[in-house]
Amino acid sequence: MTDSTRVRARGADKRRRLTAAAAQVLHRQGVERTTIADIAKAAGVPVGNVYYYFKTKDELVQAALAEHEGSLAELTGALDRLPDPLDRLKGLVDAWVGRRDVAARYGCPTGTLAAELDKRADGVLDLEAGRVIRRLLDWVERQFRELGLPDAAGHAVTLVAAYQGMSLLANALRDPEIMTSQGARLTRWLDSLTADGDAS
Repeated sequence: MTDSTRVRARGADKRRRLTAAAAQVLHRQGVERTTIADIAKAAGVPVGNVYYYFKTKDELVQAALAEHEGSLAELTGALDRLPDPLDRLKGLVDAWVGRRDVAARYGCPTGTLAAELDKRADGVLDLEAGRVIRRLLDWVERQFRELGLPDAAGHAVTLVAAYQGMSLLANALRDPEIMTSQGARLTRWLDSLTADGDAS
């Protein structure tokens, strides 16, 4: 390995660590309370080095959103390996419930970020957060379409809205069991849709 290859590899590792740290710290602290120094500390990168990779905090917010989108793509990619779309949807609910302790403490990573960014006047980063949520909605809608159910888009909104709602309540009440009970309710709802053909 040449010196320049090693330098590039170290640089890529620092950028990756900063991106992951941004996603984690912004989720826990919110955009306004988070400083570049907070993210640098969490990444184990000297604060002065951060500016080589990200010029502003907004660029770190964008990187965090990309990290959330990557995590979503990884999850849905794994679920896409299941042959049955109903099992994929139930797997999604199981993944949400599996993160109940994090949701109870900090809420949904993308949803809380989208709500906070919406309060800003620039109208740029909130649209990027919305794009990540849209990607989830599109994936869920595709599963309902594969199940042959009418109003796949409406069912997708119902499922994702239920997730956002249960995350918000779990966080507001600091009660992870809300995620557990509502996740079970969502699973029963999914079963009823396929049993009845439509539960609208």
